[in-house]
Amino acid sequence: MDAPFLAATESPAIEQKTRAEEELDLPWQVVVHNDPINLMSYVTMVFEKVFGFNREKAEKHMLEVHREGRSIVWSGFRERAELYVQQLHGYLLLATLERAR
Repeated sequence: MDAPFLAATESPAIEQKTRAEEELDLPWQVVVHNDPINLMSYVTMVFEKVFGFNREKAEKHMLEVHREGRSIVWSGFRERAELYVQQLHGYLLLATLERAR
């Protein structure tokens, strides 16, 4: 009767971490990509709402998206970056999350 009790109290096996610590520490970037659907004025308005950019900064990023095909609009912790990407998708903008190089 004592043997099953001892087996139940053994230390549990430690499983591998789901994310390496270095992945969590790296800065992450929110990248907005050009699309043929959204108007430039709409993209500017979304940048103002989501990121709190002033008109000049929002237009700068919008023009970078338009001319270069993409713009890094934010960089920082992964969780916040994921939230921003989700919000941008809610406005139907094409946005991705990338590790900073």
